[in-house]
Amino acid sequence: MIQKESQTKPKPLNAVAAQPGKHRITLERTYEASLKDIWDLWTTKKGFESWWGPDGFTVKVRKLDLRPGGDLLYDMIATAPMQIEFMKKARMPLTTEARLTYSLVEAMRRLAYTHLVDFVPKVEAYPVATVVELHAKGNQIRMVVILDPMHSVEWTERAVSGMKSQLAKLDKLFRRLRDE
Repeated sequence: MIQKESQTKPKPLNAVAAQPGKHRITLERTYEASLKDIWDLWTTKKGFESWWGPDGFTVKVRKLDLRPGGDLLYDMIATAPMQIEFMKKARMPLTTEARLTYSLVEAMRRLAYTHLVDFVPKVEAYPVATVVELHAKGNQIRMVVILDPMHSVEWTERAVSGMKSQLAKLDKLFRRLRDE
């Protein structure tokens, strides 16, 4: 598995609202896997629940409507002691309802969605865009995840850390499958 990270200057992405003057964060992974397996991890209830959420959290999907304008609704549940303690200190609920709204769905190739950030205390709800690109080459799939920044450096760093944690779950999943 190959990992690569960078920050890129904003450029328009189909159906994704850019934040002018902000740097996007790009995370890349390459897996020996089928394109369908990677796509299913992003686009099915079972797949999404198997890896989404940073360490110490689990996810329960309530609705998945995979089409432009469709929503993915899920609960993010703090389960590990350290995350529970953090959430309590931040006066945040242990279970947070989350909504992703798809803006682009190109089967087996590209997803774009906005995540409604409505869980930050004292911050008005706002959308954050993410794009996922899948590039097949032989038996390898290069996955590129492009994140828009959040409202502050601190929360952007938290979001990036959370995505890296989620991607680490995928890394472990594919290592385990490879070793079986």
